[in-house]
Amino acid sequence: MSAYSIGVDLGGTNLRAAAIDDRGKMIEKISGSTHIKEGRDAVVNDMVQAIDSLRKRIPGDLAGVGIGVPGFILIEKGVIVGSNNLAPLENYPIRDEIEKRLGTKVILENDANAAALGEKWIGAGKDVNDLVLLTLGTGVGGGIVSDGRVLEGSVGMAGEIGHITVVPNGNPCGCGNTGCLEKHASATAIGAMARLIGLGADLTALDVYNLAVKDDRRAKAIFTSMGQHLGIALATLINIFNFPLYLLSGGPLPAWDFFAPAMIAEVEKRSFTYRNAPTRIEKATLGNEAGLYGAAYLPLLHRH
Repeated sequence: MSAYSIGVDLGGTNLRAAAIDDRGKMIEKISGSTHIKEGRDAVVNDMVQAIDSLRKRIPGDLAGVGIGVPGFILIEKGVIVGSNNLAPLENYPIRDEIEKRLGTKVILENDANAAALGEKWIGAGKDVNDLVLLTLGTGVGGGIVSDGRVLEGSVGMAGEIGHITVVPNGNPCGCGNTGCLEKHASATAIGAMARLIGLGADLTALDVYNLAVKDDRRAKAIFTSMGQHLGIALATLINIFNFPLYLLSGGPLPAWDFFAPAMIAEVEKRSFTYRNAPTRIEKATLGNEAGLYGAAYLPLLHRH
């Protein structure tokens, strides 16, 4: 058997781990819950247990473990410094602790960066070396892959696309800014807009999509607004990077036909580069598996 690695996707609610071989084939996957309310030790124990049970069942050479987590990470130190969903793990040497318990190399990475890497390895970006991924969910995550590797920045905080300003005096964001992309284009923002315009108090992005499918004018207006704000952010990214590919993933993706026309129109208006260079804006293809593949790819990348 060839070398394999283990990818872990640690979210606020779910913990998933998968053994993936060096050709990108998933060998085995396990899923469970993140017991964040039970505290830090419970979460770390669950992770170690998941990784260990995979390792015991799979023959071959384990290249290492990659872990994707939401929030800001100090890459060199292997520490999470800002994560709304995983507060008990902040400023704790999680990478070193898991390395110590398992006796194998562990790499910590932001979850959107891991997802971008997964799409580059075996997803919608496998034919390019440079891409940007936007993940639309509770917030808006971003991952930038340049020359086949994640663009980390000086400490690992590059690619926070959800916090690009798209409305100068827009909605306040938990990061301290106003008018962040994630406050105007995430699944959460779709629900918030529905509430604001009296469409319903507790509508999810999916509810709003279902209304749009039924030709509800206000629901469609929400997606137009979302598309415009995504377009502003994408035009900015295209102007900066001139990459060949920009991908979108996440829960609101089924509403593509409702938000994409406004998004593309905005990009065309705001980016000379887009109008003059071959640039694709497409749906990501790996769905919520992207982060698992990308996390597993990290130890394989670091061997070279």
